Amino acid sequence: MDDRFKHHSPKGEDTVAKHQAARAGADALFNLIQEIAPEGREKALAVTKTEEAMMWLNAAIARHQD
Repeated sequence: MDDRFKHHSPKGEDTVAKHQAARAGADALFNLIQEIAPEGREKALAVTKTEEAMMWLNAAIARHQD
């Protein structure tokens, strides 16, 4: 099975902290979007892309642990 499709449990507190930082950053961006963007397609896409960015960042953290 390709490594991309396996579960990657955190190997240490450093990895957990990175995942927490990713969530905090995504949450901050989401809150900014909610605060300043008018309702509409563009806002919905900004939220979706923030979700995607967090997913890919978490994947990068999980797949490339030391």
